[in-house]
Amino acid sequence: MNQLRGLGVAMVTPFKKDLTPDLVALKKLTEFLINGGVDYLVVMGTTGESVTLDKEDKKAVLDTVLSTNAGRKPVVLGVGGNNTFEVANQLSRVDATGLTAVLSVTPYYNKPTQNGLFEHYKALSESSKLPIILYNVPGRTSVNLLPDTVSRIAFDCRNVIGIKEASGNIEQIMTVIHETPKEFLVISGDDTLTLPLIAAGADGVISVVGNAFPKEFGAMVHAALENKFEEARPIHYKLLEIIQNLFVEGNPAGIKEVLAHLDICENYMRLPLVPVSQNTSERLRRIMIDEEFIK
Repeated sequence: MNQLRGLGVAMVTPFKKDLTPDLVALKKLTEFLINGGVDYLVVMGTTGESVTLDKEDKKAVLDTVLSTNAGRKPVVLGVGGNNTFEVANQLSRVDATGLTAVLSVTPYYNKPTQNGLFEHYKALSESSKLPIILYNVPGRTSVNLLPDTVSRIAFDCRNVIGIKEASGNIEQIMTVIHETPKEFLVISGDDTLTLPLIAAGADGVISVVGNAFPKEFGAMVHAALENKFEEARPIHYKLLEIIQNLFVEGNPAGIKEVLAHLDICENYMRLPLVPVSQNTSERLRRIMIDEEFIK
């Protein structure tokens, strides 16, 4: 799965003012990311507001990205939930055409045990036509996929090929890197931690900030993967302040505001999410001007 090393981008879903998917803006974003040199695209993750998209919306979004991409980059599809039977059923019915893998978040709200998490992913593994990337994000799900469980899944479920790790716990993530097979992908789920995690052996990132700055963030990721940390470090710090401010009022509100400043899409979101405040918008714009991303 070397094609999923490097910079993956958790794509936003642009909306029009009437809150229908803005497929024209989505095409523009897809081309922007491909031309920016991303390694792969991630469609309908949490950054893509997948939980507020109905079946028809999801089909329109995926079809738009796949047709625009036209096979140029690998595409990973977000398919997750807290009803194991339903998620497994979805995975068994996914049309794999144009897709490389699926990204499946840990079950939220139910708060399963570690054994429950193992059984959940075992069931998905047995149902999926595509390789699976685990997604651990305890801040959103209230459950933490621990290293022993990740290792158990990695060795027992052969089509589970990696994990997007967004626990924010570097020690935990280093343990995952150490205790899983060499070919098992460990992917940063936190933009701010990507540089130190690659230094510790991670394989790249599924990024939010990459929506807006694919060339810059990709250059940092690729330099780090080549052990060129003297090249990677200045880019990391150039982007650090804007990354920190992307999440002060939630995701994807911050990154959509930045994309609006870049004239890629408007900052419309479906409730219960709302756009950032004027203060945050102005702060993001100031940082972009200071770092010469815009004039």
